[in-house]
Amino acid sequence: MGVKLAAVLAKQIRKAPPTSFDVPKGFIAVYVGQAQKKRFLIPVSYLNQPSFQHLLSLAEEEFGFHHPMGGLTIPCRVDTFNAVISNLSRS
Repeated sequence: MGVKLAAVLAKQIRKAPPTSFDVPKGFIAVYVGQAQKKRFLIPVSYLNQPSFQHLLSLAEEEFGFHHPMGGLTIPCRVDTFNAVISNLSRS
């Protein structure tokens, strides 16, 4: 993935409208946080990445297959999630 495209994806991820339920094709909505959840849109391709799969394992340990937000919930700090996503968007 080119650097320019990675920058565009990073901007799209961070600008996910909190009240919009529309998810563009090729993306998935995830809720991140421990106490207060923040909504992000991420490319579906990230689901296959080992660092993202680790976050999914954390979600499985905490929530099983029941996600109280109605979507995929990842129980980590938002800054940790941003670091993982930033690394993925660079590769």
